[in-house]
Amino acid sequence: MIEALIFDKDGTLFDFRLSWGAWTRSLLAELGDADGRLAQVLGYDAARNDFAIDSPVIAMTTPEIADILLPHLPGLGLDELLERMNQLSADAPMVPAVDLPAVLGALRARGLKLGLATNDTEAPARRHLAGAGVLELFDFVVGCDSGFGGKPAPGQLLAFVRHCGLTPGRVAMVGDSLHDLDAGRAAGMQAVAVLTGIAVRAGLEAHADVVLTDISHLGAWIDGLAAV
Repeated sequence: MIEALIFDKDGTLFDFRLSWGAWTRSLLAELGDADGRLAQVLGYDAARNDFAIDSPVIAMTTPEIADILLPHLPGLGLDELLERMNQLSADAPMVPAVDLPAVLGALRARGLKLGLATNDTEAPARRHLAGAGVLELFDFVVGCDSGFGGKPAPGQLLAFVRHCGLTPGRVAMVGDSLHDLDAGRAAGMQAVAVLTGIAVRAGLEAHADVVLTDISHLGAWIDGLAAV
């Protein structure tokens, strides 16, 4: 039986291309990427508003992305770059992948505990959830700077288990990337993949217990488990 769900944020709750394409364009404009060199580093195609499957924006933490960019930005310090990135992240126009209040509200109505584990930083994550009208539905929200590390390590997920008094085997990690699924496996949870990020089914299914189109199908999946 599933008693709790812990979600990734970007590509899972929010459509990745529509949300983080805007963030990436804003960051590149602010950094003055006239020749497209930084876009290439980030694996971002501005013409198509799309990301390479191995783009660091997809799964890396904010500090990790900053470390990749910094060698290409002479004269800019790490702290200043992180401050710019975090501010742009907080202001990014997030586009929900589904009707989040309805879908998450229905999951809460089942008595499920809900958590969020993101490689974004915590303050922007809370702002994004609040902007979507769902922050109050979550029992636990952590980012890469919350003291539990980042995915694919299981620290964030295990912190959720401890906080809510859960058993890992009765929790499902829901995400759109291998980082999410690997973190779920490492925490002893079921791993649920969704297709609202950049990865495709063929790249996810070997790492997941199930691959769903989006999180609106979670209720039916849970019912199916209960019927077995």
